[in-house]
Amino acid sequence: MTKSTSKVTIINDPIYGFITIPNGIIFDLIQHPYFQRLRRITQMGLSYLVYPGAHHTRFHHAIGCLHIMRKAMETLKNKGVVISKEEEEGVLIAILLHDIGHGPFSHAMEQSIVNGVHHEEISLAFMERLNNQFNSSLTLAIEIFKGSYERKFLNQLVSGQLDMDRTDYLKRDSFYTGMAEGNINTDRIIAMLDVVEDELVIEEKGIYTVEKFLVARRLMYWQVYLHKTGVVAEQLITRVLKRAKELAREGVLVFGSPSLLFFLNNAIDKYSFASHLDAFSQLDDYDILSAMKVWCSHEDFVLRELSKCIINRDLLKVKIKKKAFAKAKLDKHKQALMQRYDITNAEASYFVFDGTISNQAYSYKQGSIKIAMSSGKIIDVVKASDQLSLKSLTKEVVKNYMCYPKVIT
Repeated sequence: MTKSTSKVTIINDPIYGFITIPNGIIFDLIQHPYFQRLRRITQMGLSYLVYPGAHHTRFHHAIGCLHIMRKAMETLKNKGVVISKEEEEGVLIAILLHDIGHGPFSHAMEQSIVNGVHHEEISLAFMERLNNQFNSSLTLAIEIFKGSYERKFLNQLVSGQLDMDRTDYLKRDSFYTGMAEGNINTDRIIAMLDVVEDELVIEEKGIYTVEKFLVARRLMYWQVYLHKTGVVAEQLITRVLKRAKELAREGVLVFGSPSLLFFLNNAIDKYSFASHLDAFSQLDDYDILSAMKVWCSHEDFVLRELSKCIINRDLLKVKIKKKAFAKAKLDKHKQALMQRYDITNAEASYFVFDGTISNQAYSYKQGSIKIAMSSGKIIDVVKASDQLSLKSLTKEVVKNYMCYPKVIT
């Protein structure tokens, strides 16, 4: 366990100004190498290929979440909500570490060099490892993170429809991308928080702030997170890693750092992942970027060309529409690519593919946002709102995309 320090640390954040890091276990967790790794993980993956300013990291985001969670605790206690010191520390630790399991370029690794391991499962594994190192000091935080703690509102603040995670990343991502549509009023949201029967609610006078939050989330998804260039960039990096793993498993020499090569050479799934946590903790964006720079001259056509697409930002062409693309169109593009470069259908499939993207700003599956009316009733925000468009945000919108190289258009 790291020795605690009495030094007061202040971070100057571009979103919230000066953030004071509390002494004790919070400070020690931030200083831990597992957490410091987040400085080397971009918050928005390859979105900087679309929005050049989007180079902020998971570290930025986690510190921001910690800050607004402290403000949420102050607000709720001032409104008479009884929160013990242990509960407050637990929820602060839970929000601080909620994204500690993210791998390089966020979600790309989950779909490529590890099998079916979600970043939340990895975050939990890190928290349990840290709990052992910090003499079981994270036990309550883990219960809150998992949603097993009896006071439901604490988990809702960490992982819910209007949690501190979303509240920070919408405002932060809006700032760094320059997309003003996502700029929400975090102070107003926090000021309107309350708890009724251990469930998180929003005061009635905060309903318009919630409406703005939901609309901002929808716009940010379509304009930023699901931007067509960002979608194809994430697909490319996922396919780069899949190809590298495929070649490595076949015995082909593939350059990589020791930590990257470990995951390329071994089959890792959710059942074996916990035992390889230290190897994962050494993996970050720099491992992938440095490897791709070398792969740009690899003898394998697929690995080489995919890597060059990302490094040189010469991405695939992408088309998006409501209806699914005809298989004949995909086959036509594949055949053209196979003939042009004398490659197999399997190899061409790395460059020509289709898929779907979806956006649902408000999903009842993830709980609901409750409004505490002045009459004393607690009702869902959609029913409480006089904005007819709010109901439409509960419907999932699905779009289809098709990607293929520009040279065969």
